[in-house]
Amino acid sequence: MKTDTPSTSPLQHDRLVRGLGWASALLGVPQVVAPVGFARALGVDDTFRHRSATTAVGVRELAAATGLLGRPRPAWLWGRVGGDLMDLTMLARALKNHDGRGLGRTVAATAAVTAITATDVYAAVTRTHRSTPMELTAATTVTAPPDEVYALWSDLERLPDFMAHLDEVRVTGARTSHWRANAPFGKAVEWDAETTQDVPGRLIAWRSVDGADIDNSGEVRFVPAPGGRGTEIRVTLRYDLPGGALGKAAARYFGEEPHQQLDDDLRRFKQIAETGEVVRSEGAPGGKRARGEFPQHPARPLTENELKEALA
Repeated sequence: MKTDTPSTSPLQHDRLVRGLGWASALLGVPQVVAPVGFARALGVDDTFRHRSATTAVGVRELAAATGLLGRPRPAWLWGRVGGDLMDLTMLARALKNHDGRGLGRTVAATAAVTAITATDVYAAVTRTHRSTPMELTAATTVTAPPDEVYALWSDLERLPDFMAHLDEVRVTGARTSHWRANAPFGKAVEWDAETTQDVPGRLIAWRSVDGADIDNSGEVRFVPAPGGRGTEIRVTLRYDLPGGALGKAAARYFGEEPHQQLDDDLRRFKQIAETGEVVRSEGAPGGKRARGEFPQHPARPLTENELKEALA
């Protein structure tokens, strides 16, 4: 008779997840076995309330260790995040009501838990299964004909010139390319893509191939603007942000809101298409956070030679 065996968790061999599991075990054992000594090590007194809280935290840590080392799931990681927030709340209360003895140890413990919380949030967000793909849309008008705008965009290796999240695009074949980008929390992601539609002057569409760190697809349409005023660029992007809705919220919190980022990318593309470079005012925010600014200079009047060249 055939018996079903449990499938291996995709996080079973994840080094960060296992490291957090062992960290929970190493923290949990002394809190359960010697709560008085652990409380004193944190710089707080050994009252019944503090001993009970220390033991409860230890039991929680051992439960997290069992889950993360046994059958790891994102839920265990989010459980650690919730526990971290509880710990920070208790430590903040301890600092507020501190009598001064062992204060340095309590401050150090608070700093350590804060660092652990950041690590746990990163692990939980980046290891959470993907949700329904996000879809972003944006549009802008460029004062150039569709053929010229299409030619600029179809030069894929120039996309990092105006797309803030892209580090590199390398053409690998007639319809294939390799992309490397930065993601929330400084995580680097890479994927191979294939062009699925290419209509000169009208449309470019692509999708990532199997094995991509982030599944994504999109299209760019080039439509003549009314009254012969240039070209309307209409962009649609579809992708899964690590951590689904939680990842999206975290990205927004850390200043990487996807919709705003796409709008900013199109603004920079418009400047490149119309002036040949990204131009900013002295008071505007800097460019690419990940690796310095885009090649740009402060807004200024045309020089005499530039003016002559423009009028020629």
